[in-house]
Formats: sequence, structure tokens, C-alpha cells
Amino acid sequence: MEAAAALTDMYDQALLGILQHVGNVEEFLRVLFGFLYRKTDFYRLLLRPGDRLGFPPGAAQAMALQAFKVFERMARQDDEKRRRELEAKLRKKEEEEEAAAAAERVKLSPAAQEVEVETTAENVAVPDAREAAGTQDLAVAQDTATSPVSAEPLGAAAPAEPQPAELPTRQEQFQTNPDSYNGAVRENYAWSQDYSDLEIKVPVPKHIVKGKQVSVDISSGAIRVAVLEGSSQRVLMEGKLTHKINTESSLWSLEPGKCVLINLNKGDEYWWNAILEGEEQIDIDKINKERSMATVDEEEHAVLDRLTFDYHQKLQGKPQSHELVGAGHPALPHAL
Repeated sequence: MEAAAALTDMYDQALLGILQHVGNVEEFLRVLFGFLYRKTDFYRLLLRPGDRLGFPPGAAQAMALQAFKVFERMARQDDEKRRRELEAKLRKKEEEEEAAAAAERVKLSPAAQEVEVETTAENVAVPDAREAAGTQDLAVAQDTATSPVSAEPLGAAAPAEPQPAELPTRQEQFQTNPDSYNGAVRENYAWSQDYSDLEIKVPVPKHIVKGKQVSVDISSGAIRVAVLEGSSQRVLMEGKLTHKINTESSLWSLEPGKCVLINLNKGDEYWWNAILEGEEQIDIDKINKERSMATVDEEEHAVLDRLTFDYHQKLQGKPQSHELVGAGHPALPHAL
């Protein structure tokens, strides 16, 4: 773990130097992809069965997009974590203020406590002088018995104990894990999703370190993942998908000794409540349904631009887009 952290720090220093040199993220990305172009087979197409270098058409782009989405999900998870922490702090502060106010309301003055003790003593006093010794013993016993009453006078309401925070639901627990963000953790795999893609992680034994030790079959309506053990296969995941996928834009890779990482492109863009038919479904009302702008097409971008423009115009008391279209107003967004 320490070695991995040291490597990360080393990479950060090197990459930070490049970023500071070029000055912005766009040029930084050009440097990275230029390096892949010049020094690797990232952009070379694998066209013939005998080719040993390159990738199938679309695979390199899918890999880059997959890497982007991994950290995009982590960023959204960080946003959600910060929001929950802030809410927890505010909730704790409110509970402390309520508890302090309740304690102040039930707090009695010392004079009131004295009256309670004296009243108790009068109740146990015996007027007969011949019973003075017995009276003294009784008074001592009564004082001992009533001392708690002094601390908590009769009629005083006990401070309300702060209610325990509501336990997180199962989906809330899934949302805190990048591997199950907007998805779930199942017995043999974890899955997450955004509006257009799904990501599945199937853990494999530590000795599974090469792609040829894995068998992955993906069709538009089914999936099967197995590892080779001798002359046989051990199935890790198999079943019919709850919805159709685009096999041309779906791919898988092996993280040696860790998992098979599968990226599936949805056939239709909507939220899935399960990967396989028959498995437990998630509550899609409890997931983050925000769409990344990368998944929005040009027509939708135009609508969003118009709505944003109208919103700002309305705040400023100015005419909105439908009022300006006829006049060909130059302030209109280009898409309008």
C-alpha cells in the first residue's frame, strides 16, 4: 500500500510538472494523447486475426471513455460525501442546541431544591420527644432516600435525549462505493451505471493474471463470465440481461488478480434497476439521476442553452427567447 502511494506521489509530481508547463488542461490532454500516438499502439487498428499490435475499431476510444467515467463517478461520490458530511454537522449542531435549551428549561434554582429537602424533613418529623432517637434515625434514612429527588425535583421534565440518526438504507450504502454507485453489490459482482453505460466488476482469484485465463461472452441480451481452472471453467457470473445493450460499444478487460472489468453500452438510455433477470432490484428513486453533459446530444444542448438563457433573462427582467426570436435579437444564443 505504501509503495502504491509512493508511486502515485511520483506520478503526480511528474504530471503536475507537465500541467504547469503547458498551462491548461486541454493542452495537457493533448500531450498525453500525443504520447500514446507516438510511443504506443493505442491508435493502431487491429484489422486482421494475425495482427499483434493495436486495438479493434472503437476499442481505444471506449477505453479512454471508460477511464474518464471511473473518475467522474468518484467525483460525484465525493460531492455526495461532502454534502452528507455538511448535513450531519448541521444536524449535530441543531441537536446540541436543542439539548442545551431543554437542559436550561428543566434546570431548577438552588432555593427550589432547598424547599424540597425541607418539605421532606417536615414530613418525616415526629413531635413526640420520647421518639427523638427514632426520629433522628428516620430522618437520616429519609435524607438518603430523598437525595436523588433533590437532584431531579418532582414535576421537572427530564431532558429529551437526542434521537439517533436514521440508519442508511441499503441503496445509500451502495452510493458510497464507486463500484456500486447508482447500482448494487451482489454475491459475485458489483455494478454501477450512468445514463448511457454500465460498469460491472467481477472479482477473480489472485492467480488469474492473464486474459487467456478468462472467458467472457457478451451478447445483446446475455452475459457470461468464467475463469479457466485446468481443463474446465468455473462460472462467476451468468444470466440474461434485464435490457438490451450495444455489443459494438461494449468491452471488457482484466485487472490481474483482482477483477474482470466490463463496460456495457445501454441499448436505450434509461436507468436500470438490475443487471440480470431474477436478481434483487434497486430503488431507482434513491440513485443520482443527474446526467453528465458528455451524454447530452446537440439538440438537448440547444434546449438547455435556451432554458439557461431564458432563466437569466427572467432574473434580469429582460425579454425571453420566444419574445426575441421574431426580432432576430443578437443576444440570443447561437443554437436558438
